[in-house]
Amino acid sequence: MPTKKSTHTATPAPSGKIIKRAAKIPKSNTNSEPEFETYGDVRPPRNGAKPSDKAAIVRQKMTFGDQDGSLSWRVFRIMSEYVDGFEFLSKLEHTVTFFGSARLPEESVYYQKARELAFRLAKKGYTIVTGGGPDIMEAGNRGAAEADGKSVGLNIELPLEQEFNPYVKQGIGFHYFMSRKFMLDYSALAYVFFPGGFGTLDELFTISTLIQTGKADRDVPVVLIGSEFWTPLFNWMREGHVGQWRTVAVADLEIWKLTDNLDEAAEWIYAKA
Repeated sequence: MPTKKSTHTATPAPSGKIIKRAAKIPKSNTNSEPEFETYGDVRPPRNGAKPSDKAAIVRQKMTFGDQDGSLSWRVFRIMSEYVDGFEFLSKLEHTVTFFGSARLPEESVYYQKARELAFRLAKKGYTIVTGGGPDIMEAGNRGAAEADGKSVGLNIELPLEQEFNPYVKQGIGFHYFMSRKFMLDYSALAYVFFPGGFGTLDELFTISTLIQTGKADRDVPVVLIGSEFWTPLFNWMREGHVGQWRTVAVADLEIWKLTDNLDEAAEWIYAKA
């Protein structure tokens, strides 16, 4: 019995001609030259501070982009960001990571709290690590720099270009949020959270999950500064997730320490980190 041929044909265009569509394979950009932005201040410090002549930023731009790079090149780029990140962090000691909003300027009470706490910790020999951007991140780096301590920024390339704040002494830039986020979370002795948005909350729940599941030390301090901001979250977790839905254990809320007192926050970090 003869085999029946398929009756499927390509859909004709309005002109009546058959259009053959070929798969488009992205090509890597092989003509561009490597770009390096290595040492020096990214922009002049505010408030009349003198620019530092010390090495400030080490940032490498890859020779390929997501728009025209192949999947293989993207994988290599991701790998390279993790390798560069690990090498960068391996030279840092006694790190405390600060998180908080890029929308709370110098006039904010939380900017001043972040600046003061970073100053105290840096005076005790801790390295202050932030996302390297403005406002709360700047405050953390600023406090560390004013204490003549180690001020580090792990920045992210954004469509609207987030620059390193002028108080970062050592920094590295990332293209991918996932690699930058991992490096911010990796191997810190303590984490301090000031009021913030999606990014801050994302980091808080990621770190909390690592501690809850035993992937991170249960004794790692996770300090939340600002009761007016964080109390509604505590209440939601306690009443909804613990009380009503049983999706979180009572002991899991002990991962967080909520306070407005910088003395209390600093002493807790000194004792545990």
